[in-house]
Amino acid sequence: MISSIGETITLQNGVEMPQLGFGVFKVKNGNETVESVKKAIEVGYRAIDTAAIYENEEGVGQAISECGVPREDLFITSKVWNTEQGYETTLQAFDDSLKRLGLDYLDLYLIHWPGKDKYLDTWRALEKLYKDGKVRSIGVSNFHIHHLEDLLANCEVKPVVNQIELHPLLTQGEIRDYCEKNEIKVEAWSPLGRGNLLEEPTINHIAKKHGKSSAQVLIRWHLQHDIVVIPKSITPARIEENAQVFDFSLSLNEMNQIDSLNKNERFGSNPDEVLF
Repeated sequence: MISSIGETITLQNGVEMPQLGFGVFKVKNGNETVESVKKAIEVGYRAIDTAAIYENEEGVGQAISECGVPREDLFITSKVWNTEQGYETTLQAFDDSLKRLGLDYLDLYLIHWPGKDKYLDTWRALEKLYKDGKVRSIGVSNFHIHHLEDLLANCEVKPVVNQIELHPLLTQGEIRDYCEKNEIKVEAWSPLGRGNLLEEPTINHIAKKHGKSSAQVLIRWHLQHDIVVIPKSITPARIEENAQVFDFSLSLNEMNQIDSLNKNERFGSNPDEVLF
């Protein structure tokens, strides 16, 4: 269990990845992205998660260039979008992301959604990028177990991460168990349930007991389950607050109480229904 924002977990290929990172989904490109990412880095975040479809890679890149922290101390993730999947198109999409970010390598590159018939070709492109040293780690996002089984049966390089919707209403126990057996780290997107869990009575009760916010309790719950978590905010005070989760811990009883909220309820799309 990590005890500070600077600590990392080790991926199966030996690369170190911060367990608590900063997400920029739906953050507007330009000043909003630049200022929120710079604030996150100032607070101590070292992992930034973006994607081509977020249309804010330029802002993330500007923040990286202006933040004063050496590039090698940061962990930058981006993702190939559905319309760019396939072998050659993925290689081009990666180069385009690098240009927008103003970087010469990524720390992690993910397939954003599995879709139905292109992700094996896309994965071959990610393997080439990895073998060529353009990206330090490769992984997937929104993959169910059956997608992972197919990929693992057909890959040369195993994915190190599966980034999925995960929060107390969607605890994803089966996928987490499968990933653990296959040395794939689980990373949670929408860890606060797109804000829908901030008023949840059980979480509010636990938060009051600890003198913390509901968001802090939710982030702590993920960390104690050894899940990589990337909360997003554009509010400076909340960016700071979301990082202040290392001065308390949830008891086993509190963890179980939060676990029991699971309803297999999604706020995003089911990957089996995002077909392209």
